[in-house]
Amino acid sequence: MSRLKDQYKNEIMDAMTKKFGYKNVMEIPKIEKIVINMGVGEAKDNAKALESAVADMETITGQKAIVTKAKKSIANFKIREGLAIGCKTTLRGEKMYEFLDRLVNLALPRVRDFHGVNPNSFDGRGNYALGIKEQIIFPEIEYDKVDKVRGMDIIIVTTAKTDEEARELLRLFNMPFQK
Repeated sequence: MSRLKDQYKNEIMDAMTKKFGYKNVMEIPKIEKIVINMGVGEAKDNAKALESAVADMETITGQKAIVTKAKKSIANFKIREGLAIGCKTTLRGEKMYEFLDRLVNLALPRVRDFHGVNPNSFDGRGNYALGIKEQIIFPEIEYDKVDKVRGMDIIIVTTAKTDEEARELLRLFNMPFQK
C-alpha cells in the first residue's frame, strides 16, 4: 500500500473530521479518481504526433492511454467528426495515489517560476482542474527523446460536496496552493 494512502487513512481523515465535524466515516471526502487529458491539435496533420503523445502519457501514468476522437466537425479547425485528436487516462486506486504523490512532490516543483497552483480552480462540486504547460516536468520523460513539448489537463475528482472541503482535502495531500 502506498505511503499516501496510509497517510490518508490516518492523519487526513482525522484532520478532516476535526475541521468539518463529520459524524460518520463515510462522510469524509476522498479522492475518487484522477483524469489526465492531452489534446493533440497537430494530430490532424501528423499521425506520429498522436502516437508520441500517447507514449508520453503511458510513461507518465504507467497505464494505457485511450485515444479520444472529435465529437463533431469544426470547419475552422479543419476537424472532422471521428478524427483522433487527443488521449486520456483515468487513474484510480494505488496508481492514482502514486501519481498524485509524484505530481505534488516531484513534478510541480520542477515547473519554472512556480508559485503554487491556483486555489480557485474548483468546479463548485469539489473537483479540481489543473493545467500543465509541458510534460517534461515529470521525471519519467527523457528530455532528449521529446519531439514536441505538450501540455495536459489533470482533473482530480473528489467525493467532497463543497469546494472548501475539497480544497482542505488537497491541502492535506500537500497540494502547493498559492498564498
